This record gives sequence, C-alpha cells and structure tokens, in this order.
Amino acid sequence: MLTPAFDLSQDPDFLTIAIRVPYARVSEFDVYFEGSDFKFYAKPYFLRLTLPGRIVENGSEQGSYDADKGIFTIRLPKETPGQHFEGLNMLTALLAPRKSRTAKPLVEEIGASEIPEEVVDDEEFDWEIEQTPYEEVSESALNPQCHYGFGNLRSGVLQRLQDELSDVIDIKDPDFTPAAERRQKRLAAELAKFDPDHYLADFFEDEAIEQILKYNPWWTDKYSKMTAFLEKSQEQENHATLVSFSEEEKYQLRKFVNKSYLLDKRACRQVCYSLIDILLAYCYETRVTEGEKNVESAWNIRKLSPTLCWFETWTNVHDIMVSFGRRVLCYPLYRHFKLVMKAYRDTIKILQLGKSAVLKCLLDIHKIFQENDPAYILNDLYISDYCVWIQKVKSKKLAALAEALKEVSLTKAQLGLELEELEAAALLVQEEETALKAAHSVSGQQTLCSSSEASDSEDSDSSVSSGNEDSGSDSEQDELKDSPSETVSSLQGPFLEESSAFLIVDGGVRRNTAIQESDASQGKPLASSWPLGVSGPLIEELGEQLKTTVQVSEPKGTTAVNRSNIQERDGCQTPNN
Repeated sequence: MLTPAFDLSQDPDFLTIAIRVPYARVSEFDVYFEGSDFKFYAKPYFLRLTLPGRIVENGSEQGSYDADKGIFTIRLPKETPGQHFEGLNMLTALLAPRKSRTAKPLVEEIGASEIPEEVVDDEEFDWEIEQTPYEEVSESALNPQCHYGFGNLRSGVLQRLQDELSDVIDIKDPDFTPAAERRQKRLAAELAKFDPDHYLADFFEDEAIEQILKYNPWWTDKYSKMTAFLEKSQEQENHATLVSFSEEEKYQLRKFVNKSYLLDKRACRQVCYSLIDILLAYCYETRVTEGEKNVESAWNIRKLSPTLCWFETWTNVHDIMVSFGRRVLCYPLYRHFKLVMKAYRDTIKILQLGKSAVLKCLLDIHKIFQENDPAYILNDLYISDYCVWIQKVKSKKLAALAEALKEVSLTKAQLGLELEELEAAALLVQEEETALKAAHSVSGQQTLCSSSEASDSEDSDSSVSSGNEDSGSDSEQDELKDSPSETVSSLQGPFLEESSAFLIVDGGVRRNTAIQESDASQGKPLASSWPLGVSGPLIEELGEQLKTTVQVSEPKGTTAVNRSNIQERDGCQTPNN
C-alpha cells in the first residue's frame, strides 16, 4: 500500500483534508473517521491519521474529487466548534497510530503521542544545572563504549565506519573516547587552529562582513509578522501558520519513520541543548551564503557545531555560546564576532517562531547532509531523529528554551582567544603607522617646498645670468662688428682709405681688379688713380707692413689655376709701372 500525499487545514468549525491519489480507482474508495482517528482507502493508496483534535459525524461533512488534479478533498466537522487543532503541519506525527493503554511495564511504550510529552514535559521546565556529589570511579568500572547521537542513545555503531568518518567528524575513535576527553581535545584543536592574522584581517577589512549582516533570511519576515500579531493580542496558535512547508518538505516528512523516544529529564535537556548548537551553525551558514547553498554548506554546519563534529555534550547554554563563538573565529571563511552575535539573535527568533520554524530548519539541514556523501551519517545519528522528535514537542518547551538563550550574554574575553589584546595591539600599530605616514608626508612637503624654492632661485639666477650673457654677447657682437674696421684701419693707416681696394696675394698687395673694373665702368681712368712713379714703392712699403702685422696664409682651396689667373690680371698692370 502506498501512503498518498496529503495536506491539512482548518477553519473554526471544520477540518479539511486534501489527499492526492493520482491513477487511483475512484469508483471504490472508503473513508472512516471517529474521534481523533481518520482512515482513507483508494486502491493502491491507504492513509491513516491520528488527529490532534476530535471530529464528529453529524451530517455536515462534505467530500469532493478533482479528476484533473487527482485530489480528494474531505471536510469534517469539529466536535468542539472554534477549537484550534495544533500541529497540523507535523505530518510525521500525524501518521502515528494511537495504541490503546495496557497494563504493561512502564519501560514499554504505551502511547506514541503521550510518552514523550507526559514523561518529560513538565509545566515549568527546570533549566538549572542538576548537581550531584563527586564520586571517585575506577577505570574498570567505566563502560568501555561511549555514547553519542540523538539523546546519547547510540554506541558502538561507528567502529566499522572509521574511514568514512574521518571526513565528517574531528574526533578519533568516538566509541572509546569519553565526553571529558572529547572536550579537552576539542579545546586544544580550536586553540591550534586560531589564526590571529585572519581574525585581524576580517576585523579591520569588514566590508564583506557588513554586507552579510544586512542579509535578511526567511525567518526575519516571519518574526516581524509574529511580533505584529502579538502586539494585536492574537493567540499563539494563530501565528503558528506563518511558517509553511513546500511540497518537497512535505515529501521529506512523509518519508520519515515515526518513532517515540523514551527520554529522561537529563536526556531531554541534552537534546534541547544540542538543538541550540545545531541551529546556531545553521543560522551562520544561511547568513554567509545568503540562502544559496553551496558545496561548503555541509562542511560549515558540521564544523561549527561541536555536537555534530565532536559528539559534544552540554550542561548549560553559556558553554554552547562560548564553543560556537570560538569555532566561528577559527574555522570558516568569515571570522568576525558580529557574525557570532547575529547567529545568536537569529536562533532566538527561530525558537520563538515555534516548532514549525525549527522543523523547517532541520529539514533543510537534512537535505544538505543527504546530498553530501560522507555527511549523510549525521542524518542517521542526529538530524532524522530531531525531525521526528520536534513534531511532538510542546511549543512552551521551545519558548522556555528561547528565554534561556536570551538570558545568556557573551563577550570576547569569555572566548579565551585574547581577542581584546590582539585588537588593542593592532590598533596601536595602526596608529603608529598613521603617525609615521603623516610625518613622512609633512617631511615630503617640506622637501618639496625647499626644492621648489631652490629651483625658483636657480631660475632667477639663470635668468639674470642669461640677461648678462645676452647683454655681453650683444656687446661682444658689437665689438666684433667694430673690430674689423679698426684692424683694417690700423693696417691701412694713412696709406689706404678702403680695405676692399687691395688683394693680398703671396705676401704682396695688389689693387682689386673688381674695384678697378667698377671704377672703369663708372668712367674713371685706371691709370690716373695712382701716379705711375709712386705706385711701386708705395705697394712694397704697404706689403712690408702687412707682413709684420698679419700672418696671411694661402687658402687651401686656392689652386694653381686661380693663382695664374690672378697673376695674369696683375700682369696686365705691370707694364704700366
């Protein structure tokens, strides 16, 4: 027989049950209900429910079938109109059969729905630590096998799984490691793993941390609506429907095997404490991934929860918070104390929302572990049992657990990692570096100013010197302009008036033929310009003076042809002498 998918809802007078039975033989189906029992049969489907309230057959019941969707919808009247049926979304608990009471020993289960709540669920749950006198116990009297798992109900089941467990838990040989030794090894491993550089890097460069803190997970909106309902004096049961389950989550609930857990008071307290520890790790993981699960999600949850990673047992809520804070600052990617406190506040909100919200978180954890190959073992040890157990817990127990968590305060000094000393030292170094940079910048500015002043003075000096050089060069150019005339005039003396009228050739001076030609062109007679008797001695005397005053060398470019040409021109004048 197949268990069909089903869903329950209610109004003040009726309970509505929707049953999805595709490909069923709808011509033959049976429905039976009386008191808190409900049975439905349509081949090949069979559904039996134990309802949280009583229903009655009074002629107002209704039924319908949607052939397109394959859904039977049955409306059943409540025996007490206006009564609110609690836990209609706890599908696994509704599938539990109600057994009749018998006169069997108390250790045997006599009622699946009464035992967990009637035995350990007191009106005023006492969360104080139960103290007992110390007694010396010999090693031989100790049980060689240690307990772990949900409610510490398991032992001796991990010996054959040592190879797979090495990737899941940090404790070695858990079957023979007592709780005190586990705690000592865990604390030593956390101290060895703590990295001050990583912590300080996240402490000072916290842009990513601040972005994570701004994220609002799904329970934030639900909590705001619940607060609004409470302000309007709504009843506790009315806001329990704020948290709904998806079809995939409902399928998960139907797949669980219904169980009843015989837990004494100490075991029940241990289960509740471990639930806080697991929820803290889940809240951190959901926040840092912003609800988008990845391949590291399973590692984050089990690594941050000592319950899952070290099979740790707890005696009070404060120890849970200290352990969680230490592990957040030692293992994951983002290590900041603000994330510890944010996960703490998120866990309180989930517990105050009630068991529907807690169950939704546990189902998500179960799915994450189920999709991770080695981590599925933790579902068998813890999470599956939590998903079944939480459906039978009364809401007041979770409310008391939330209040106990709210009373806990956590500081950095309580983590035992010397965080305040590290931060103070880092801030001191930062201040020194800032002061050193400021001093360097001031000295750099002073150096820049002095260099600019020096360059300005150099520029002014260079401008003055350039002015002097310019004036000096101008005067030198003027002197050079004047000096040729003075030299020539000194060479000419009283004998010549125009230096250009003579050519110096091979130590002798000749009349420039060009000037002669120009004079001839102007109609001046060449012979009349110098007396014939005086030209010879005068030229010889002038040549002697030029030899003693100026060293005249023959130009390199002068060729024999040029000299012959000059001599020919001079030869034209020799007969006149």
